[in-house]
Amino acid sequence: MSVRVAVDALGGDRGPAAVVAGALEAVSDGVAPVLYGPEGLDAQGLGLVATTQEIGMDEKPADAVRAKRESSLVRACRAVGDGDADAVVSAGNTGAMLAASLLELRRLRGVLRPAIAVPIPAERGPSVLIDAGANADARPEHLLQFAHMGAIFAEEILGISEPAVRLLSIGEEPEKGNQLTLDAHELLAGSDLRFEGNVESRDLLVGASDVVVCDGFTGNVCLKLLEGTIKAVLDALRSEILSSRRGRVGGLLIRPAARGLRDRLDPDTYGGAYLLGLQGIVVIAHGNSSPRAIGNAIRLAARGVDHGLVRRLSERFPDRQPRAAAEVSA
Repeated sequence: MSVRVAVDALGGDRGPAAVVAGALEAVSDGVAPVLYGPEGLDAQGLGLVATTQEIGMDEKPADAVRAKRESSLVRACRAVGDGDADAVVSAGNTGAMLAASLLELRRLRGVLRPAIAVPIPAERGPSVLIDAGANADARPEHLLQFAHMGAIFAEEILGISEPAVRLLSIGEEPEKGNQLTLDAHELLAGSDLRFEGNVESRDLLVGASDVVVCDGFTGNVCLKLLEGTIKAVLDALRSEILSSRRGRVGGLLIRPAARGLRDRLDPDTYGGAYLLGLQGIVVIAHGNSSPRAIGNAIRLAARGVDHGLVRRLSERFPDRQPRAAAEVSA
């Protein structure tokens, strides 16, 4: 049976045509994308659920979700909550996706706040950055929960046994960082996680840790800096290669290696990130997603369904819920 993925056709900066093209790339025997968008949208033969409203990138998330219950973004999330889809993908307003997911899917038992988990293509193998943008303001107990969810994700989906966890900070010494980082370090050090202390952002692409935890503001800034730097370096390398005859000849020789490096580091390769801690699979794609990125985001959502990600988190998270978080929740 195919995995049904609800796709917000109006999400993203490149317009519905890019989303439709990406959904077509993801069609296979095991994946069945269904578009949510306006009646009359050219779905290129894919399933289309007609919606009547749209949430823009610049709208206030909570207000927009409450006012536009028939928007493509909210209806796509509702499809998962109602059982009409197995997962949802959107490249639209991230805050609105979080608000709609909380409204339509709700949190798993024991989860204080959902968090965005992004695979980082590190040199030593993929690692997980969490939170990468769902919670701009967080408390120490939230970071402890993020670390637990990230560790479960790394074990169950990435196949990493006993994943190491490190806290993103401005120095490796335990006394480095702001008050949030200092308090979170104390909680993590006292947990049953394999906590190995602080890590600096310069080590993320080398392989800083299996799981790197931080608040959503720091994580999102860090993620966008990484993506921008990677793109700038790859574009500069390409320009240098094409700038001379010698460079073009050399470029032919290194093309296989350069292509492999680009595929490993290009954010489009992953397509999006899981929003963990909800009673359903939610994948948030980049706002400027290309059709390739949309297609890969849909495949990422389908893999989460195939691996039973929500079930595994719900089975394992209550046992690993930190005491501090349980007390706050109560």
